[in-house]
Amino acid sequence: MELRVNIPEEIRIIIEKNNNIDWSRVARVAVLKKIQELEFLKNFSLESEFAEKDALEFGKRVNKKVVEKYKEM
Repeated sequence: MELRVNIPEEIRIIIEKNNNIDWSRVARVAVLKKIQELEFLKNFSLESEFAEKDALEFGKRVNKKVVEKYKEM
């Protein structure tokens, strides 16, 4: 399978400056990592007793703490 990717100009410039790197391999590794993350999340959610409502509430609390931390800085 061939995958075409649109990249911004600034990234294209960096890639061209580093033409000794196997960018196809870099892309394959990145795609594989994402697939593994998706599989982990899928399996985790199947085994979890954490309800969606609980997850949303937890996320709100985490966001609030992050905002407070950055306001202190």
